Formats: sequence, C-alpha cells, structure tokens
Amino acid sequence: MKKIIITIDGYSSCGKSTLARQLARELNYVYVDSGAMYRAITLYFLRNHIDWQNPQQVREALDNIELEFFFNEEKGGSEIFLNGENVEYLVRELIVAEKVSEVAANKDVREFAVAAQQKMGEGKGIVMDGRDIGTTVFPHAELKLFMTADPAVRVERRYKELYAKNPNVSIEDIKANLELRDYIDTNREISPLRKADDAIVLDNTHLTHQQQLQFALKKVKELMD
Repeated sequence: MKKIIITIDGYSSCGKSTLARQLARELNYVYVDSGAMYRAITLYFLRNHIDWQNPQQVREALDNIELEFFFNEEKGGSEIFLNGENVEYLVRELIVAEKVSEVAANKDVREFAVAAQQKMGEGKGIVMDGRDIGTTVFPHAELKLFMTADPAVRVERRYKELYAKNPNVSIEDIKANLELRDYIDTNREISPLRKADDAIVLDNTHLTHQQQLQFALKKVKELMD
C-alpha cells in the first residue's frame, strides 16, 4: 500500500498529538510531534539563558541543538531527545509552555525546525502534528486535518493534564496561557496558525478518542480507495 503524509494542525490542547499517535499506530506510520521539537528548543534556550530576541545568540544556540525521536516500546510511542537526553516530560512543564509560542515565532527557530521536519518526511509514511504542518512544512500533503475544540473544553483538558504533574497549577493560569498562545500562534509574522484551504476540520469538543480516530481513518480510507 502506498504511503502518504498526514498533517494535523490546530490550536493548543485540541488533542492533536493524541490523534496523531493513534493514527500512526493504526497505520504503522512514524509519528513526529513538531510541538515537542519547539518545546525542546525552548527548554535549551531557558537552560542556557539564550535571549531569543537576539539573532546571533539564537543562531549560535541552534548550531548546538540536535533533536531526535526514539520509539519507546514500553510506552508504545515516540519520545523527544535533546542532545541525547530524553526530555519528553521536561518539555511539558508549564514554564516551557509559557515561552514556547514566543520561541516558535522566531524566524531562525522556525527555519531550523521546518528543515528538520521536511527531512523526516522525505520517505512519507508519517503523521505530523503542529501549527503550520499543512501550510508551510508539507503544503502538498495528501491528507490534512485541522483540529479545533471549544475553548472551555481545551482549558479543562490542559488543566487535567498538568494537575496530575503539579497539583498547585491553577485553572486561571492555564486559561491565560492558552489565550496567550492562541494569540501569538495566529498573529505571528512567520508561518501563523491557520487552516489550509484543503484541510478537513475536525471539531472534537464532543468526541471520544476512539470517535476522532475513526473519523480520521475514514478519511485515510477514502484517499486510498
């Protein structure tokens, strides 16, 4: 069976990575979490006190960053490695979430990440999620999904996810963080978040994980028939 590229774009906390992982597992495709790449870059910047408003500092820092995904058989999914260190859980911390949209809006950072993502897709057979995958990274992808959900539902999902790791997190902080990220993502000059003209909208406000997977698999089957 021929292999295709599947892109999943959309707002924060819409379940993009959950669906992308499900799809990749069902189709035996490679899953690439583009958001984790930007989070890992942000983590490196924070650790090394890089001013992402300073082009020289950014370019020098990017020269020292190597990002890889390795499959964790025990957990059944890919995990992000930064310079050989597994940072899958560190990149989910709120301190990274608060800064990642700013870092991802940087022109040099985006060019670095997009080049890496396009290289990963050369052999097709991948599912990649993010903000600009169907518009900038793979504009000719065979299947593009654009995910959305009610803002209140997104806040609740993100709160539950972070509360398990940090019971001190407040729902007000989560709401403010998501609103800020949405604003930055949709208004940045370089590759803003938008729906590709040929993307299929998937609103999962009232869908279970299994229902959204069946929706996506149906679209894949229609392409293959």
